[in-house]
Amino acid sequence: MELNANWLARLAEYHPDRPAVFWRGRWVSYAELYGRAVRAARSLAGLGVQKGDRVGVLSLNHIGYLELFFAAPLLGFIPTLFNYRLSEAELKGLVEYIKPKALFYGADFTEQAQKLHPSSYALEALHTLPAGPLSPYQAGLEDTALILFTGGTTGLPKGAQIPYRQLLTNAFQTCMSWGLRHEDRYIVSTPMFHAALNALCTPLLYLGASVIIQEKFDPAEYLRWVAEHQVSLLFLVPTMYQMLAQHADFASANLQSVRWAISGGAPCPAPVRQAFKTKQVRFKQGYGLTECGVNCFTLDTDEAEQFPESVGYPMPHLWARLADAEGKDVRQEGELWLGGPVVMSGYYGQAEQTTEALVEHEGRIWLRTGDLAQRDEAGRYYIVGRAKEMFISGGENVYPIEIERALYDHPAVLECALVGVPDARWGEVGLAAVVLKSPVSEEDLRHFLKSRLAGYKVPKYFYFTSELPKSGPGKILKTELVARFRRQHA
Repeated sequence: MELNANWLARLAEYHPDRPAVFWRGRWVSYAELYGRAVRAARSLAGLGVQKGDRVGVLSLNHIGYLELFFAAPLLGFIPTLFNYRLSEAELKGLVEYIKPKALFYGADFTEQAQKLHPSSYALEALHTLPAGPLSPYQAGLEDTALILFTGGTTGLPKGAQIPYRQLLTNAFQTCMSWGLRHEDRYIVSTPMFHAALNALCTPLLYLGASVIIQEKFDPAEYLRWVAEHQVSLLFLVPTMYQMLAQHADFASANLQSVRWAISGGAPCPAPVRQAFKTKQVRFKQGYGLTECGVNCFTLDTDEAEQFPESVGYPMPHLWARLADAEGKDVRQEGELWLGGPVVMSGYYGQAEQTTEALVEHEGRIWLRTGDLAQRDEAGRYYIVGRAKEMFISGGENVYPIEIERALYDHPAVLECALVGVPDARWGEVGLAAVVLKSPVSEEDLRHFLKSRLAGYKVPKYFYFTSELPKSGPGKILKTELVARFRRQHA
């Protein structure tokens, strides 16, 4: 089977003047975007970049991400996207692990990039470096198109190898299953070094729609752009939706152009969803992960409103199952396993970790997600939490997501996260880290939860903080919360 990885060339022929990307105050057409990608490929060829070479990026959101994404199938190199929020030591470790041929950086990271790699260039240099010749090249479906790093909440992040089959399948089934339209517009605000690139950005471009790049998330600018550009789709993580809902401009913001909003990375708290409902914005809950997709489930808007905690049904070209610790099928709750053409090919240079993550079962390769999920009688899936986050208190399983949802119902709670910590009597007990928007006591929160949850689920400890530590994609770093609590109670 052969598919066209260089599909942007076709779209540049079909509608050359249609706006593709809004970047730094102006629209870039499909013809211009493809021309920029070709020039980027020629610049890399001039540097001696060949098939299989890794080319790193260290930048805020930038059109250069797209230029390299679309240049890759012209030359065969592998864009490798680094999390700019990591420390210098962490980035150094990743550069030594990946060994990129060159590293391209945004203006904010000039000094850092030049320390990390001897062949470092500004992203703008993709248009000024001496051009080399492009030999005819056809990307295969199993060729690696991207290396994206996993969250890396503990230890060095792993580089997931994303083959072209994953990108292509994700693009066309997202267009089909999510009901995308060529007139849709979307603001890319979540980091492009992570899921933003292939969550909605490239599927919309695949369809001939338009995307707007916001270099760094700014709630006021975001709300203004939704109205100015008639944005129809919102894709953010819960923290960002919360920042919008809390912003002074939210009450007067015009969101009438929005068809629906989808939350990724983690379940969106009910109060945040309710705030958008008052603006007539319909909400969906998304689910995906770097190693598989990134869009794994679908649910139409009416059903999503009826079942707000559900991520929906598996995408057409994806299989899902629930398994116990031995890998046997379970009916109602278990670890979520996913299979199909959207599964990664493995972790770069890490055979042992690849073997742990990808397992064969009944003739199919499955990705063990590490997420606990439930499935109802209709086949809808619900994410219960991370398997590693579940803890046992007095012999009872405790799922943090359930307690977090209950805490979000309290009007004084702005953000929260629950983790298990050791306890001499019960084995483990709950620690709730809470960011408040108005004063409330620990006893008030405990009493509030006791009216909603079984006693063993109510946290023994409360840790009040001004903010929760988060990773680059906006996920709460629960291991850091435990470390902070231990330092406070040493």
